[in-house]
Amino acid sequence: MAGTASVKSGYSTATVPLTTAPMEARSVERLPDEGGWQFEPKWDGFRCLAFRRGERVELRAKSGKSLSRYFPEVVRLLRELPVESFVIDGELVVPLGASLSFDALQQRLHPAASRIRKLAVETPATFMAFDCLMTADRGSLLGTALTGRRAVLEALMESFGDSEQLRLSPYTRDRKTAERWLSAAGGALDGVIAKPLDGAYLPGERAMLKVKKRRTADCVVGGFRYGTDSNLVGSLLLGLYDSQGKLHHVGFTSSIARAQRAELTERLKERIEPPGFTGKSPGAPSRWSNERSSAWEPLRPDLVVEVCYDQVTADRFRHGTKLLRWRPDKKPEQCTFEQLQREARPRQLAALLSKSS
Repeated sequence: MAGTASVKSGYSTATVPLTTAPMEARSVERLPDEGGWQFEPKWDGFRCLAFRRGERVELRAKSGKSLSRYFPEVVRLLRELPVESFVIDGELVVPLGASLSFDALQQRLHPAASRIRKLAVETPATFMAFDCLMTADRGSLLGTALTGRRAVLEALMESFGDSEQLRLSPYTRDRKTAERWLSAAGGALDGVIAKPLDGAYLPGERAMLKVKKRRTADCVVGGFRYGTDSNLVGSLLLGLYDSQGKLHHVGFTSSIARAQRAELTERLKERIEPPGFTGKSPGAPSRWSNERSSAWEPLRPDLVVEVCYDQVTADRFRHGTKLLRWRPDKKPEQCTFEQLQREARPRQLAALLSKSS
C-alpha cells in the first residue's frame, strides 16, 4: 500500500498517512464530573487503525506495525465494503462465548500463515469501530470535533450494512451510565474512555482520559529476582494455589520502595528454599512475561502480599502489579485462584453493546 490513505481523483485531496499514530489516553482515577465529555467502553483487544484505499486494506497497530497478515478475515471484510476509501480507529477483539478472549487474540500473532488461517476460521476477530479519521467525501477529519467525527462514523457504518465482525462501539454522555460500564469491567471491558466533545483528533497525543477498574488479590511470594546489575531485589514473583494445592506462578510486582530494597533482600535471602512454585514456574515459557531472564530465587512459601492488578489472562496477571501491603495475617494456603475467578466472571456482550445514550 502506498504511504498515504489518499482518496481517488475527483474526491478531496486530503490525506491521512499510514504513519498516523492513534490518539491516546492518560490514566486517571475517576471519570470527569463536569459536562462536555463522551464516554466509551475500553475494549479488551488490540488498538488498530484501519486504512482502505480501493482494493488495498491495511491494519496498523498502535506501535505502527502492520496487523494485516494476522487478521485476514478482517482485511477481507473491509475490502468488500461498498465504500472504497476511509480511515477508521477501533479495536480488534475476539468474542468467545459470553465475553472477549485476549488469549485467543494474542494467539493470532503467529509466524505460521497456516495457523493464522485456521484461527481466522475458528476464532474470527471483530473490528469495534469508535472513531473516523477520513472518508472519501469529507477528506481528513483530524481537525473536526468529536461530535462531527462520530456523526460521520455512524453514517459510514450504516452504509456498510450489518456484520457481526464490524461493530459500532456504543457511547454515552451520561456519567451514571459510564459508571455502570466501569463497574462491569472485566471479561469484555477493560475500563472506560472519556473524550472531550469539542476535541479534535490529535495523533499520538494523550488527549483522552481512561479509567480502569482496579482489583486486588492476596498472593504468595514464591520467589524473587534481583534487579538488573544489582544485588538487591528487583521484583517479587507471585503465586496462587489451585484446588490440588499446587502453587502456580501468576505474575510479579516490582513496585518496591528503593529505601526498602536492602532490608527486604536480606529478609528474602533467609527464605531461599526450592522449589518455590510446585505448579507452573517462572522458568516456563510464557508470552505474557515482561521479565526475559529465567534466573530467579525460589522461596519458602510463607510470605503473603496484597497486590493491585487490572487484567487476568490465562490464569496470569497480564501486566505487572502494584504492591499494596504485606499480609502477615493471611495464611498462604488461603491465596487461591478463586479470588480471581470471582472478579473476572464473564460479562454478557449484549448488555455492553446496548443502544447508546
